[in-house]
Amino acid sequence: MSAGSNLRSEDQFLCSICLGLFTDPVSTPCGHNFCKICISKHWDWTNSCQCPVCNKVLETRPLMEVNTFIKEMVAQFRHEAQQKTNSSSEQQAAEPGEVPCDVCTGPILKALKSCLVCLASYCQTHLEPHLTASRLKRHQLVDPVENLEDRMCLKHDKPLELFCKTDQTCVCSLCSVLDHKTHELVPLREEYEGKKAELRNTEAEVQQMIQKRQLKIQELRESMKTSKDAEDFIKHLEHEIFELMKRSSEVKQLSLSEDHLHLLQSFRSLKAAPPTKNWTEVRVHPPSYEGTVVRAVAQLEQNLREKIKKKLSEAELKRVQKSEVDLTLDPKTANSYLILSDDGKQVHCGDVKKNLPDNPERFSYAGCVLGTQSFSSGRFYFEVQVKEKTDWTLGVAREFINRKRDVSLSPNDGLWTVWLRNRNEYKALADPSVRLNLQPGPEKVGVFVDYEEGLVSFYDVDSAALIYSFTGCCFSQKLYPFFNPCPNIGGKNSAPLIICPVNQST
Repeated sequence: MSAGSNLRSEDQFLCSICLGLFTDPVSTPCGHNFCKICISKHWDWTNSCQCPVCNKVLETRPLMEVNTFIKEMVAQFRHEAQQKTNSSSEQQAAEPGEVPCDVCTGPILKALKSCLVCLASYCQTHLEPHLTASRLKRHQLVDPVENLEDRMCLKHDKPLELFCKTDQTCVCSLCSVLDHKTHELVPLREEYEGKKAELRNTEAEVQQMIQKRQLKIQELRESMKTSKDAEDFIKHLEHEIFELMKRSSEVKQLSLSEDHLHLLQSFRSLKAAPPTKNWTEVRVHPPSYEGTVVRAVAQLEQNLREKIKKKLSEAELKRVQKSEVDLTLDPKTANSYLILSDDGKQVHCGDVKKNLPDNPERFSYAGCVLGTQSFSSGRFYFEVQVKEKTDWTLGVAREFINRKRDVSLSPNDGLWTVWLRNRNEYKALADPSVRLNLQPGPEKVGVFVDYEEGLVSFYDVDSAALIYSFTGCCFSQKLYPFFNPCPNIGGKNSAPLIICPVNQST
């Protein structure tokens, strides 16, 4: 039997239940063939004797005997396929760094394609069922890729087949109804097409940047070949062109990928452009103007850095604001000197201690209060108005902190906070604490937590600036929003802390 006949006849040897080559093939009275164990289990599960191919109902369950003719044909086919594998092993053997076939049991051959449904890679021989069997033809084949297990959701052990536009990450079908049920989700292919279009635009922009810099080099060389300034500018431009060409190559290579998941997972790390300057206004002048040119270029660079930093900060704040939660203050935890508003959104410190039950949840010594809501996974964000206050402390606290003595404001004791004291003294209460230079200080503070990432960040909402981040935190308990409005100080610090709704147009 020739190799060509193997390709034509292989579909005849595939069980329509398991889609693999027959094992102990048997035939039903209606003339269809299955693995003996497959048809037996099928009838056990369905509790009926119906052919899975033609749906013919059999009155009684037949005694299935192995079809020796088909069994011998399958054995011959296996033997010829193995011979074909052995004969091609020298030319196609997987080398270090190449993706190997996951099915080969003898010499391991180089994979020709990877299947994103089966999560396996196949050489030419073992790929044939995907090219000939009608059910397998619907599977998505891509160029060989490694680490197919990375395509499975680590939490639910299901394929990553959806894209969460809210969190900009790939998720599985269970994630879509659990952790991401309120988020905007689309199929991988839909987001893949959109990102691919962005990559094409990015590639065109990079090529335009390269051309502009090449023209600028030509202009500088022609205008003042002997100038030291021109030489420095040219070196800088040539370096930027080199970096842009690398970026263009990466963008083009990624845009050619047919692997939806790989493109989407690689897109975020690729998106940031290499550092470049705006060379439009840069000119080379005679030596007497050198000082002016240096100052102008330095000012231009500073302005560009500030604009880029502000744009990035605004984008980052908008991203975390999408994790907004609706908080209220928990009166059961409030110190007896604290006064809470009826809606549970405001708190300030009074001058008289109220007669309240000393329940386990209440802070007896420190003037603190927690949010009613707790969080043990995912991300959450809230904003607090601190306007007109001279002292305050904000952050998050783990569930089992000691509430009956003075609170030690440090991560070691389960609190991640920043504070203001004496109107202009800001600190992040890390271990050791970090003095913060915030002038002018914030009027509204945003607090963002990523539980799994171990991240607690504080933002000046009005300026969209990051105040401080605690990173590498290890959370093992529920987290609660933490508020301390601090004492009144004779009315100087009487303004309340106010939990505000997020204005994402800021």
